[in-house]
Amino acid sequence: MSDHPHVATIERALVLLLIALLLGGVFEVLRPFFTAILFGAILAVAAWPLRDVLVRIGLPRGAAAVVLLLLALCLLAVPALILAPGLASQVAHGSERIAEVLATLPHTPPDWIAALPLVGEQIAELWSNAASGELDLVATLAPYSESLRHTLVAVAAGLADSLLQLVLALAVATMFWVHGRELAAELRAVLRRLGGDAAAGALDTAGASLRGVAYGVVGTAALQATLMGTGLAIAGVAGAPTFGFITLLLSLSQIGAPLIYVIGLGSAWWLFQGGAVGWALFMVGWCVVVSAADHVIRPVLISFGVAMPLTLVILGVFGGFLSFGFLGLFIGPSLLAVAFTLLAAWRGRTA
Repeated sequence: MSDHPHVATIERALVLLLIALLLGGVFEVLRPFFTAILFGAILAVAAWPLRDVLVRIGLPRGAAAVVLLLLALCLLAVPALILAPGLASQVAHGSERIAEVLATLPHTPPDWIAALPLVGEQIAELWSNAASGELDLVATLAPYSESLRHTLVAVAAGLADSLLQLVLALAVATMFWVHGRELAAELRAVLRRLGGDAAAGALDTAGASLRGVAYGVVGTAALQATLMGTGLAIAGVAGAPTFGFITLLLSLSQIGAPLIYVIGLGSAWWLFQGGAVGWALFMVGWCVVVSAADHVIRPVLISFGVAMPLTLVILGVFGGFLSFGFLGLFIGPSLLAVAFTLLAAWRGRTA
């Protein structure tokens, strides 16, 4: 009876329906952990070269995974646990302080600002215009300041909400570091069956593009945030961790990167107003060091992977945050990088 063509079609349709229901059930089970799985996979792939180094020097896979887990805890989890409590209120308070400082801007800039090479005269002129009322900086920024403040507070609150996802992501990454070879072999076999050797080879291309974003975009942003926070703390500026967090967001967003100078030079002006001229000059020089990370170190880090258009990075950062929360700042550009690279590889094969 099952040899009848209509019966065979119905049987195949039922099998496909059952498979679809099974996949839908699996998706529903994993959906709460989707962000953690994605971030854990991205972290595992980004740190895989270091994992290989640890294994080559003689560490067992489990021991290498533990070393990487401890390193990730020190670099990611511990700073997040320190920053998350009260960070949203600190960001809101910092925004109010900035508004107060702008409202009390003195009419004449400090002499050392005008003496800065190349840009000193332009900054001094802008300062004078803003203070004299010819350029009402507060009124100009007012339509955007509240929106920016709410955005920063939302991201800071998202960091606190993402702590559990971060812990789960570290567990996922550790599993990948232990069993990554086997998982990659299984995935490569599936892709080869679906699309041949070209599809299997695309897995390595996707990994390279992911590392390019992880090193070039996320790595540079983390480095700039660490440098800014460290410099502010050394100079004794209040709220150094908060400003370091804001630097991370500005660097990740790409379009807000020039505002990093506002943090550094604004801190220098605050120190100068308090009589700490030496520390103010230190912050001006330190701001140059922080900016050098963007212009010098970023190209070096990107060279370890595959570069991606700036527009896609910006869309990935903001779209990732809207879709996945704070961890989406890193997940978004990574996913777009993989898609962009695979599309480019496919176009190259079909051209």
